[in-house]
Amino acid sequence: MALSRITFTKLAEVQKLYPAATILLRNLSAEQTNLKNVLQEKIPKEQEKIREFRKQHGSSKVGEVTVDMMYGGMRGIKGLVWETSVLDPDEGIRFRGMSIPECQQKLPKAKGGDEPLPEGLFWLLVTGDIPTEAQVNAISKEWARRAELPAHVVTMLNNMPSKLHPMSQFSAAVTALNSESTFAKAYSEGVHKSKYWEYVYEDSMNLIAKLPVIAATIYRNTYRDGKGIGAIDDNKDWSSNYCTMLGFDDPQFSELMRLYLTIHSDHEGGNVSAHTTHLVGSALSDPYLSFAAGLNGLAGPLHGLANQEVLVWLEKLRKQVGDNFTEEQLKEFIWKTLKSGQVVPGYGHAVLRKTDPRYTCQREFALKHLPNDPLFKLVAAVYKVVPPILTELGKVKNPWPNVDSHSGVLLQYYGLKEMNYYTVMFGVSRALGVLAQLIWSRALGFPIERPKSFSTELLMKQFGK
Repeated sequence: MALSRITFTKLAEVQKLYPAATILLRNLSAEQTNLKNVLQEKIPKEQEKIREFRKQHGSSKVGEVTVDMMYGGMRGIKGLVWETSVLDPDEGIRFRGMSIPECQQKLPKAKGGDEPLPEGLFWLLVTGDIPTEAQVNAISKEWARRAELPAHVVTMLNNMPSKLHPMSQFSAAVTALNSESTFAKAYSEGVHKSKYWEYVYEDSMNLIAKLPVIAATIYRNTYRDGKGIGAIDDNKDWSSNYCTMLGFDDPQFSELMRLYLTIHSDHEGGNVSAHTTHLVGSALSDPYLSFAAGLNGLAGPLHGLANQEVLVWLEKLRKQVGDNFTEEQLKEFIWKTLKSGQVVPGYGHAVLRKTDPRYTCQREFALKHLPNDPLFKLVAAVYKVVPPILTELGKVKNPWPNVDSHSGVLLQYYGLKEMNYYTVMFGVSRALGVLAQLIWSRALGFPIERPKSFSTELLMKQFGK
């Protein structure tokens, strides 16, 4: 039998009989540009690994739950399995074990570019493997092929009130795409649960492909008097097409977009947008409905609006101290902010205990491309002043900047100044992580999420109060 015709199941059998076939399998995997086929090979192995792990450790304890955790937003409770990324308090996010600097170094880049292509990150999130250039190019072309919106969604977007918040438009359009769900159709026809992941995969690929088109249409309709977005170019990558549809042709802005869409893609499973998508998906809602729910969570001011709050605060600071400020002027303004009962936006994180590496890579981008920008200089100066003050205050576990401290400044520099739109871009990025996990959640047969809740009265009775 020709090797190209051997099924993945047969290859697994060959591998057991002939260990030397391992090298051959790796080469085949590296040559395989069809992501779905790669998944078909990996899923049975992962299913078996988890079956064995649960058989041995199913009753083992992972952690404890305190009363404060229950009243404190479940912070710190270990209760979710999230395969695509893990957040280390000291090192920051790791995508399938890889840090952001490692992703920047090892993931394929656009021709002449320095930043990783989001297509490559998606391949990594889904498979755990670093993709080849051919594999990334295949994803770019596949997303371009799947990008066209159905007529009813185009009509819906073009008839949205221009004053409706961009996130409301975004969520509504994604929800309306539910009419195209292959998973919903297959489920209604009684597809076997072992095949769920295949249809979730198709929906997820279609949705990710369409998100820049939806997002760019919202931007043009809301801020550019409905000027058309043009056609998708299948010779461009996902980020570059998004920039062009927005109306930006600067290659540096495309590089920033690649970086932005990569670093905002996933932040393990406990944040609101990720957990919401996971929760709704566990009810076997299709990827469109699940992700729309996640977007509604992202729209909340405590989750997706932080970079806007940073910009507003920076503009107030700049208005007071000007561009030729002193360190003492910055300290005075920061102390004034804190003493008024407010926080310094963009500093601190629920999990991280060091400078967010997503902040660091944006800072490095700015040092390379816009070192003399007045707003960047202000951000850099604030970075030197705020952590010592917050440490002196003694009430903050993490005095270091997070990702939101920098992203808005970069977008402003390149001319994307409409702050209400920034969360839409965040949503486009976050789809990569949450939908990669959604595919695996169905592949691994994760059940509907149903934790136990308590009333205060019941809790008090439990402790004899």
